[in-house]
Amino acid sequence: MDEGDRLAELLHVENLVVHFDRRDGEVKALDGVSYHVNEGESVAIVGESGSGKSTGVMALLRLLPENGRILGGKAIFRGRDLLQLSEAELRRVRGGEIGFVFQNPLTALDPTMRCGAQIAEGIMWQRRGNSRAAMQKALALLRDVGIPAPEVRAKNYPFEFSGGMRQRVMIALALSCGPALLVADEPTTSLDVTIQAQIMDLLNRMKQTHGMSTILITHDIAVASGFADRLIVMYAGRIAEIAPTAELLTASRHPYTQGLLANARMRRGELSIIPGQPPDMVSPPSGCRFHPRCPHAVEICEQQPPEESQVNDNHIVCCWRWKEVQ
Repeated sequence: MDEGDRLAELLHVENLVVHFDRRDGEVKALDGVSYHVNEGESVAIVGESGSGKSTGVMALLRLLPENGRILGGKAIFRGRDLLQLSEAELRRVRGGEIGFVFQNPLTALDPTMRCGAQIAEGIMWQRRGNSRAAMQKALALLRDVGIPAPEVRAKNYPFEFSGGMRQRVMIALALSCGPALLVADEPTTSLDVTIQAQIMDLLNRMKQTHGMSTILITHDIAVASGFADRLIVMYAGRIAEIAPTAELLTASRHPYTQGLLANARMRRGELSIIPGQPPDMVSPPSGCRFHPRCPHAVEICEQQPPEESQVNDNHIVCCWRWKEVQ
């Protein structure tokens, strides 16, 4: 990476390691994950459930559950290592510089507060205006995200909204302090197909309007490909492949990525699945963690974790046999 690319970086994650303590052992959730997000760029992190997608981003803001431990790594955001900030410093980053759209807005929103007041509270907490100015901005945001009659609906509680409307409120809350980075963690979970499309269209419009960088976390590579400039594919706590979206869709080099793409084509009538099951992360496989499910695996795949290889300047793959995988 040249110096110009480094200057464009908003977030640089390097060798992030996260484990969870459980009664049956230590879950090795993330094992040396590295990636970056540039200014104004949209990135999607894709993978099956349990791959570490959400864990990696939650760790950046130290929002892990009590049994989660960050054992190593760096997360440089605007020149500061998020993992080294004090709790007080990090509270200013959460919401103020990094906005978060959680999976389930019904549990993320405070059920005892009116929706408009929740948005205004975040604005005042970050010292972005007095109560009157904060409420005016909250109403404007509700209008921007497509809430009808915001002056009326701002007085409603979360349970009085549908799932799609709650997610719009969640997006308004995440945008309330003008973050440089917006993280959307499975924002269409539990929504029907029509509402999913509306929410993704809204996120696309918001990222363009506000000019911010975005990270979309999703298991659906089809959704990711319609949103992101670049895709990061994760499997079992490790990076499998990173490439610009168009290149990954047409010239992926990791067997797992190819399996995800084949699964996406199932919707067009072509039946294809990845054989086997994701590994037990208490005792993950040796070598390449995908090798028990991989049709291309050879002896070295079982023995050693694959090295990071450059397909080209913008395309990274972690696979011993990437040159044979077409």
